[in-house]
Amino acid sequence: MQNSLSRLLSIRVLAVLRAPSAEGALRAADALVAGGVTGLEITYSTPDAPAVIRELSARYGDAVYLGAGTVTTAEDALRAADAGAAFLVSPGTRPELTAAMKATGLLVMTGALTPSEIMAAMEYGTDVVKIFPASLGGPAFLRSLRGPFPAVPFMPTGGVTPGNIGAWFDAGAIAVGAGSDLVSAADLVAGRYDNIERLAAQFMSASARLDSAKARA
Repeated sequence: MQNSLSRLLSIRVLAVLRAPSAEGALRAADALVAGGVTGLEITYSTPDAPAVIRELSARYGDAVYLGAGTVTTAEDALRAADAGAAFLVSPGTRPELTAAMKATGLLVMTGALTPSEIMAAMEYGTDVVKIFPASLGGPAFLRSLRGPFPAVPFMPTGGVTPGNIGAWFDAGAIAVGAGSDLVSAADLVAGRYDNIERLAAQFMSASARLDSAKARA
């Protein structure tokens, strides 16, 4: 578990992939990896998500940090684990579902937005709290949560762009989830995988600048 969390900390950016087809998901994943984004969250809103995870695991092995998103049932968790996922992400937090996710032995991230939801997520044993939809409050909202929750590992998802990624980490994020700002539905439908690769490179360039800024500080 610690190794998986360390991997998340080092990768920083998880691409949240909601594709209209399994083939589209695979081609988008290839574009993301080509652009430097190696954290891949394949959501269950993608057709045949476990098959996509299995294929990407075989294709890239440890070169990618691969997991399942939009996990809403215990069966989802088990199928993703069997396919080779390293982490599981749910949009919300429910006690029975969190327990089922944790039973797989994988890194567990569950969604929350309010202080009460964050407290529940930690009580149920989640490893990382996914602040979703983070776009509602922006980095300022995450910073305000750091007051009462200084030790909670937060991963905001939604509203993260190359232009504001630094603000999210300054506000206390340990990693970020990038969905439509990185892999848009329009690009997926049109097959604009070159644009996905270009955006992936922009995200990773912005992430690299954070290291440069820390080195100069």
